[in-house]
Amino acid sequence: MSLLKLAETSIPARVRTRMAERAKPAVRWGLGHGLPRVAIARASRRGDVQGQLIRAAATRGDDPALVALLEEIRGQGVLVRGGLSHVTVSHAAVKEVLSSNDFSTGLPLPSNGVWGTLGDWSESEFFNPVRPPSLLVTEPPDHTRYRRLVTRVFSARAVEQLRSRTEQIAAGLLDDLDPAGDVDLVDAYCGLLPVTVISEVLGVPLEMRRRILELGGGAAASLDIGLGWGEFRAVEAALQEFDSWLTGHLERLRRDPGEDLLSQLVHAQEDGTGLTEREIKATAGLVLAAGFETTVNLLGNGIALLRGHPEQLERLRVEPELWPNAVDEILRYDPPVLLTGRVATVDTTVAGRELRAGQAVTTVLAGANRDPEVFEDPAVFDIARPNARDHVSFSAGRHYCLGAQLARMEGEVGLRALFDRFPDLELLPGAERRPTRILRGYEHLPARLNGN
Repeated sequence: MSLLKLAETSIPARVRTRMAERAKPAVRWGLGHGLPRVAIARASRRGDVQGQLIRAAATRGDDPALVALLEEIRGQGVLVRGGLSHVTVSHAAVKEVLSSNDFSTGLPLPSNGVWGTLGDWSESEFFNPVRPPSLLVTEPPDHTRYRRLVTRVFSARAVEQLRSRTEQIAAGLLDDLDPAGDVDLVDAYCGLLPVTVISEVLGVPLEMRRRILELGGGAAASLDIGLGWGEFRAVEAALQEFDSWLTGHLERLRRDPGEDLLSQLVHAQEDGTGLTEREIKATAGLVLAAGFETTVNLLGNGIALLRGHPEQLERLRVEPELWPNAVDEILRYDPPVLLTGRVATVDTTVAGRELRAGQAVTTVLAGANRDPEVFEDPAVFDIARPNARDHVSFSAGRHYCLGAQLARMEGEVGLRALFDRFPDLELLPGAERRPTRILRGYEHLPARLNGN
C-alpha cells in the first residue's frame, strides 16, 4: 500500500485536510521547482546543453556567454536532445513548434494515483500566471473563449487610438524628471509608462500603479523553473497579495462598473454563461501583466542598446521614420522573453525528427532571433534591418503575445520621447539585469540626463 493510500485510510479526514493545507506550498515548490532544480543542477554538471542554458539565463548581465552558448547549441543541430527536453534555436523549428496543434503548454502530470493527489495539492487558490485557467497555459476551447473576450483591447485599431494618450503620459513622466540630475530609468520611466497606460485601460486607480509594478516584479519569477525555496516563497507572497488586491478591485467594479475592460469582464457572458471567479481573475491578472511586463523590458533593453550603438541613435535622429523598425530590431536583438516551452500531446515530428507524446521542446526565442538562415549578420544591431519584424519575441501561433501591438507602440513612443527630450542622455555604471531566467530586462538602469 502506498504512503498516500495509507494516510487516506488511517488518518481522520479533518486532520488530512489540515495536513494537506500545510503541505501545499511545499508540494507546489517540490513539483514546480525543487525536483527540476535538482535535475538542472545535475544536467549542468554533466555539461548538458539545457542545464547550461538555464544556468546562463540565471546569470545577470552575462550576455556574451549566453550568446556564445546559443551559437554552440546551433552548431549541434536543429533539435538538440537535452536532459529535460529537446532544445532548438532554429527559427523555422521554433515557429513550427509554437504554431503546431500537436503541442500544448505546461508539463501535465498523470491525473490519478499518487501524482494526481499531489497535483490536486499543488493547485493554488490565488491567481498564478502559469496555472489554469490562465491564458498562458490553457488550450482550446477554453483558451479561445478567454482570448476572444480581451483581444479587442489589444487590436491594432485600439492601440493606435491609445497613441496620443501614451505620448501625453510619456511627456508627463519626463517633465517630472530633474534634467540636471541622475535617475534610475527603470524606476522613474520604463516601468511607469506602460503600467500607467494599461491601468487607465483597465480602470485601475492611478495611485496603485507603483504597487502593481512592485507586485508584477515580485511575481515575474513565477514563469521560471528551479527557484530556491526562499525565492519561491517571495513569489507566492507577491502573487497572494496581487490576488487579494484583484479580488477587492473586482468587487468594487461589480458595485460600480465603468467603461473599462475589467468592468466588462466582470459582466461578460460567453454563450449565455458568465465567467467564474477564477476565470475572471486569471484573465484580468494576465491582461494587466501583459500590458506592462514585456514593455518594461523592451524600453530598458532599447535604451541600453541605442546608447551602446550611438551611430544607430544618430541615424534615428536623421530618419525618425525608422523608429517602428528600430523597435522590432530591439525586440529581435535583445528579446524581453528568452525562451518558452511546449509538450507534445501526440506522436509528431519537428524538423523531420520524430517525437513521442509527452516529450518536451524548449524553444529559445533569443536563439531563433539570431538564426543566420533568416537574418543576415544576425549579431549586428541594425535599426534599418529589412526583416527585423520576422523575430519571434512575441511567440507564435495561438499563444502569440496579447500585448504585442501595445508593446510596439509604447516602445516607439517611449524611446523616441526620451531621446528627443534628453539627446545627450548618458548611462552610468551600475546597470543590473533582472534576476529572472525567462524574462530578460533591466532591474536598474542608472543614467545622467544631461538636460537643460
